[in-house]
Amino acid sequence: MKKGIDLRLRRKILQVLDCSRRGHVPSSFSIVEILKVLYGEVLRYRPGEPAWEDRDRFILSKGHGCLALYVLLAEKGFFPEEELARFCRPGGILGGHPEYGKVPGVEFSTGSLGHGLSFGVGTALAARMDGKDYRTFVLMGDGECQEGSVWEAAMCAGKHRLAGLTAMVDYNKRQAYGPVREVQDLEPLARKWESFNWEVVSADGHDEAAIRETFRRLPLSPEKPSLIIFNTVKGRGIAALENDPSWHHKSGIKDDAMKALCDALGEDE
Repeated sequence: MKKGIDLRLRRKILQVLDCSRRGHVPSSFSIVEILKVLYGEVLRYRPGEPAWEDRDRFILSKGHGCLALYVLLAEKGFFPEEELARFCRPGGILGGHPEYGKVPGVEFSTGSLGHGLSFGVGTALAARMDGKDYRTFVLMGDGECQEGSVWEAAMCAGKHRLAGLTAMVDYNKRQAYGPVREVQDLEPLARKWESFNWEVVSADGHDEAAIRETFRRLPLSPEKPSLIIFNTVKGRGIAALENDPSWHHKSGIKDDAMKALCDALGEDE
């Protein structure tokens, strides 16, 4: 079950969780490998100069998955790693959702779902109008794609043929209170985006080699925005979290539950 996934980053997420005993752990675990490759090999940025004009833009539209984002931003040097210990605590900068202007490296405040892609369309249009070559990446949840604002933004991006825009769907097929197919089925997901004039590809969102190869293909079309459907497992890495809606968000996590999570991942190698 755990073969090929990054256990070290998941352990680090649990360390952050232990400081506040609250957070969206399964939603963070499903995007670990995607963010690892994105920040390690794809995005152009300067940690010491987060507002660098020519940086690539990344928007975590599913802002509740921020534990994974915070761990990567700290590792890349956007803020001191000591700040992770103050997650959701008085005096800290890291809240339960990413906040622009407060957390270095965060491009847009997210948490209210369905808005990240609209912002991404705006930044991609701005790059074109300003003659810049930076790229814009937006990562959305699958449940989030039930929001009408997502499809308004998708239509706009397709109309303007924004090849500098890449949207990604964390397709773990679970949302806050049940399976996506039961709440509001998205299928046929790829064909929907294609009908809005997007170039679409699917990949295993936990296979770093597959993720890396998919990013290397960008833009998927020189005349269209790109959509990557990453097939993932919500809570991947800990069986007790996988596909269990009661773990979507937890607060007041007790010592025994915290220990069980840590034990499930094992010790650092």
